[in-house]
Parts: sequence; C-alpha cells; structure tokens
Amino acid sequence: MLQYEKMKLPFQIDLKEKVVVITGAGGVICSYLAKAIAACGAKVALLDLNKEAVKANADEIIRLGGIAKAYEANVLKRETLVACHESIVKDFGYCDILINGAGGNSPKATTDNEYAELDDASKEIKTFFDLDEQGIEFVFHLNFLGTFLPTQIFAKDMIGKKDCSILNISSMNAYTPLTKIPAYSGAKAAVQNFTEWLAVHFSHVGIRVNAIAPGFFSTKQNQSLLWREDGTLTERSNKILKATPMGRFGELEDLLGATLFLIDSKASSFVTGVCIPIDGGFSAYSGV
Repeated sequence: MLQYEKMKLPFQIDLKEKVVVITGAGGVICSYLAKAIAACGAKVALLDLNKEAVKANADEIIRLGGIAKAYEANVLKRETLVACHESIVKDFGYCDILINGAGGNSPKATTDNEYAELDDASKEIKTFFDLDEQGIEFVFHLNFLGTFLPTQIFAKDMIGKKDCSILNISSMNAYTPLTKIPAYSGAKAAVQNFTEWLAVHFSHVGIRVNAIAPGFFSTKQNQSLLWREDGTLTERSNKILKATPMGRFGELEDLLGATLFLIDSKASSFVTGVCIPIDGGFSAYSGV
C-alpha cells in the first residue's frame, strides 16, 4: 500500500498485475494520475520527452512504495515509442491500460486578441493572420498524432485480452472553442472524435476507449495566465470563473474519480466512446 501524505483516492480499485502506460507523465496532471494509479497496485510506465521530470515522478512513486519506471519518449516519433514498448515489455510485461496524456499548446498558435476589429492593422498585436503555420502544425501533431501513435504501438498488446482500456485526455475546448487558441481547440476536438472512432473500431476485440475533458485547473504551468503577481485574478480568470457555474478552478483530485472509473473494467465494463467533462459545468453553461 502506498503511503501518500496528501493524496486521497475517492475509491480504491484493484490494478494489481496491470501494466499502465501513461504519456505526458512528466507534466502536472498525468504525474498526479500516475501516482493514484500506482496506489491501486499497478505497474506504471511513465513516458515523457522531459527525461528529468518523468524520472523524478517515477522516483517519487517508488519512494512511496509503488512500482514505476520512467522512459524518455517523443510521442511524435514512432521509433522512440517502439523502443519504449520493447523496454516496458521486458521490465513489466505487456500494456493493459494506456493513458494518452501528452499534449499542449504553443504561443505560435495563439492570437493576442479575442475578436478581430477594424483597426487591428494599426495595433502591435498578433492576429489570426499572423499565426505561424508551423506552430499550428505542431499543436495538431502534438495533440492528435501524440494520441494516435502511442495507441498504434500499445493497443496491439491489448487485443483479445480482458480488462484492457484506453483513456485519452480531451478538453472542454472540444465542446466550445476558447478564444485565442484555435489550433489547440481544434486539436482537442479531433482527439475527442478519435476517441469515439477508436471505441467503435476496437469494440470487437475487447478494448474500451474513453476520454476525460478537464476544464480550468490552476497549476504551476498556467499560474501566470490565471494569477497576477500580487495574487489577484487576471482578467481572463475572472471571465473563466464567471462562465464556470461551480465558481472555482479545478483541483487535481477532481480528476481521480472519473479516471479510475473509466479505466476500471468492473466499474465501467459497458462504457466506451464517452468523454466526461470535468470542468465545473463550463461546457454546459450558455452564459445566461
């Protein structure tokens, strides 16, 4: 049993002998999910391009009594994923559960303005017309291909086995696109659509495929976007909270219930092709 000082699981599931592969595990959200899944007894393979970050996360799980190992991987390069797969099979065995958590946005694919105005040409701002093609391409590749390629590599392990599943990380952007980030919103919509496609495609071979759609979570990675240096909310944060019926940002533990439910075959054996928003009602709110 892992001895987590701060983590409280909403419920316990039995993942003993299960091999769980998590991409993007060097990041805040997926490293947190990895700890929770390890606490349920799984052997957890943490994949990320950031070798130092993912190793630190794996080391913490081991320190707390779990089974984990870090692997350096680029989800956009098949050869690195193939190499990781070979290593994971030797270290832990074949993959039972895959969590596609790698993703993100780029400043090159983000506008400065929310709305196009007639006088934009006179302003020193980055508009829709200034967006970088390579930046747009990178965001689509990272989020969609970064889900597609790991699924190609690791889903082969699951075919014909029992209690296997794939969990993708979508976003409430997939329901209603946010201003300023057209590529990220479109890419997450593609991930959500792909989740449904995979669920149908794999339905005859025993693999369930689902997704979660996190809303706004206040983490170190987006702290400067949500908070001013004096600790007050930014203008964008105020807009976010006004559009979130529950009136707060998400906490990492808010993700655990849906994640554990969807990957546990006993709890969700007849659930596939769904995406659960974890956004405090943001995606359901019309503004009035």
